[in-house]
Amino acid sequence: MVDMTTSLGVAQFDAPVFTASGCAAAGRELDGFFDITTIGGIVTKSIMAKPRSGRPTPRMAETPSGMLNSIGLQGPGIEAFIEHDLAWLRARGARVIVSIAGGTVEEYAAVASRLRHQGGIDAIEVNISCPNVESRGLVFACDPTAAAGAVLAVRRNTNSSVPVLAKLSPDVTDLVEIASSVVRAGADGLAMINTTLGVVIDTDTMRPALGGITGGLSGPAIRPMAVRAVWQVHAALPEVPILGMGGIRSGLDALQFILAGAAAVSVGTAVFNDPSAPARVQAELAAALAERGFDRLVDAIGYAHRGLPHRMPPPVDTPEGR
Repeated sequence: MVDMTTSLGVAQFDAPVFTASGCAAAGRELDGFFDITTIGGIVTKSIMAKPRSGRPTPRMAETPSGMLNSIGLQGPGIEAFIEHDLAWLRARGARVIVSIAGGTVEEYAAVASRLRHQGGIDAIEVNISCPNVESRGLVFACDPTAAAGAVLAVRRNTNSSVPVLAKLSPDVTDLVEIASSVVRAGADGLAMINTTLGVVIDTDTMRPALGGITGGLSGPAIRPMAVRAVWQVHAALPEVPILGMGGIRSGLDALQFILAGAAAVSVGTAVFNDPSAPARVQAELAAALAERGFDRLVDAIGYAHRGLPHRMPPPVDTPEGR
């Protein structure tokens, strides 16, 4: 038996596998395929202050080893979320990480404030991959100052007993700089990575396949990028817990993230063809740890770094080095 307990900030969880925001709503549908109380917890779809209709259809396009989605944060707004989804999750007894989003710093603060006195919330995930309407639409997650501002607003409006996790985008030049800025602003941990932007062209219509043109690429295609991101940030900020995600389909995939430095993982795109994937991945991860002689999950966190320099090698601009 492997002790699978882990921590994200001050919150301790009995298991390390979570759903990923946006792939399972509030977990109600998945509960018909496995007991959602047996995994680490449910990360809800990102919630904004007001109801939002999202982007035009078509919203999804399949790609090799993944998919593009262009949902546009469609959702019922914070009031309906509290009344229906959060109430159901509390009654079900699931552990809950509420993902929140906003178009302004004030909206992040307002949503966090509305959740402040709600029970049954184990952590807040701050989805900063949103356009900042007050800064020419620049995505919060792509600017250290803007990212820090959103996280600080949430931290100031969230109980100190509830960890705040900043969800980072890979579409930046220096991910460690962004990570450092949100940690200084009060983030207790990091969720990484979010999807990376892509475009699919329909060669029959000769137009973009998605109604919103661009979409977020997820699935196994981005897993090496995600593992690299976790590795790089853990090397720079080893004391900061990371919820790792990006193309996890098996326990061995999850193990890569743990060895790179993640304290827990989220399973997202895999649930579209296997709704039981989070539970299956968790069981496979436990077996993989046992096979490698680990008695505790926490002993495997960052294990791949041991004895190696804590610096990513510079890129080599040769065919062999690429």
